[in-house]
Amino acid sequence: MAALGAERGEASKVEEKINTQKTADSWKRHIIRQLKHRDKYQKAMFQDVILAYINLLERSNQRALITKGILGSGSRYPASSNESLTSLISKNDDLKKTTGELAYQVLELQQEIKIKDSVLEEQHARMCEVKKDLLGVQAEDGSLAVRVAEVTEGNRLLKREYDSLLEQHHDMDQTFREEKLRGQEMLEELVRRKQHAAIRMNSRNERRVRAREASLQKELETAGKVKVTIDVGSVSAPASREASPKSDLAERRTTRLFRSASVTSPPRILDSIKELFDRKKRRGNSLCLSLEEELYVPVGICLAARVPVRALHVLDAHELGINAVRFSSSCNLLATGGTDRSIKLWDVKAGMLHNRGTLDGSNEGITSIEFDQTGTRVIAASYDKSALFWRLDDSAPKLTLTGHSRKVTAAKFKCSLRQVVTGSADRTVKIWDLHRAACIQTIEVLSYCSDVVCSEHVIVSGHYDRKIRFWDSRAASCTQEVPLQGR
Repeated sequence: MAALGAERGEASKVEEKINTQKTADSWKRHIIRQLKHRDKYQKAMFQDVILAYINLLERSNQRALITKGILGSGSRYPASSNESLTSLISKNDDLKKTTGELAYQVLELQQEIKIKDSVLEEQHARMCEVKKDLLGVQAEDGSLAVRVAEVTEGNRLLKREYDSLLEQHHDMDQTFREEKLRGQEMLEELVRRKQHAAIRMNSRNERRVRAREASLQKELETAGKVKVTIDVGSVSAPASREASPKSDLAERRTTRLFRSASVTSPPRILDSIKELFDRKKRRGNSLCLSLEEELYVPVGICLAARVPVRALHVLDAHELGINAVRFSSSCNLLATGGTDRSIKLWDVKAGMLHNRGTLDGSNEGITSIEFDQTGTRVIAASYDKSALFWRLDDSAPKLTLTGHSRKVTAAKFKCSLRQVVTGSADRTVKIWDLHRAACIQTIEVLSYCSDVVCSEHVIVSGHYDRKIRFWDSRAASCTQEVPLQGR
């Protein structure tokens, strides 16, 4: 067993030596291949130099042979002619000159070789950089290709989702159209039923009216056949009138209605009864019944009202739309504000408007205008998130009150005339001191404020949430909230 182990160890050592020799041989072969490659590469570059060097060697060999021949011939023929020696010397000089030229050419070629070597080194370094850049570009191209694949896959998924959503949209659109048609049919059916119900109700009302008229006619005919005797002396005394005014009024009405019927013909009785029913109908439509009305005391009631159908005076006041119109307290001055960022003043004379001047200074359209009690100052709200204050004797604004974050919808003077109140779409109401041109109080009003009305300590604001809110400016608290009914 020991012998077998020793043999195996020797075999492994032999294999290791063979492997090392193979690696050494492969290393040597690699160097030899590199040298051969370099020789082949440089041989092509230095071919001209090698040829020139070979020619130089050949000439130098020829010169050596000639020199040996001359020396040998001199020893053999000492009495040679001077002419042959002179020719040899001239040849020798030519050979020297040729050798010098060739040596100079060799130096020049070596210099060119050095220059080309430096150029090759630069090109090799540049090629290495280009290879590195190429590797980076290839890596980036690979990452971009991966990302393109991911984006393509994502686009496919999105396309599938889009197709499914499009199908759902088509289905929902079809359902919507069907429901719309059904709604139209139901609306038409409802209108048809309403029409039938109205026709039935009208016919029923007509029947009731006819029945009522017939019954009334019968009652009138019956009343016309009955004779009524009234004792004129039974009219109540002054004492009884003082005790019961309502009964006195009733007796007076009865006496007044039937006084002429006791001695006249039935047609007069019918007229009296109709007058009685007419008076009952008038009382039934009245809004308020009182003792004074029974005594026929005049009451201030609007007897006629109408909507204007014709304009008395039409004037092109602004270049763009008009948002606000306000009379002064004396009603002889009118102010109009529009989207053209200006306020125009008009004198009202005999129902006609005469231009008095223009108030400029707003950066955007005017939303609200208010005169003070004296009629000499104007406050206006603007779309540029500010309120502007003018005196009528100056067209430029004296103050610009800024602080709201959205458009200002209303601006009003307080009773003291030293303060103004502004409401804005930013859900705030602000109180301003005109002497300091500063905001002295801000009230959060919970909703878009469309208009404000104010007294000394109470502010009433209207909002888009269909509520009217009452505010105590001293405590900045809401004292009352009134929701509007209906639409």
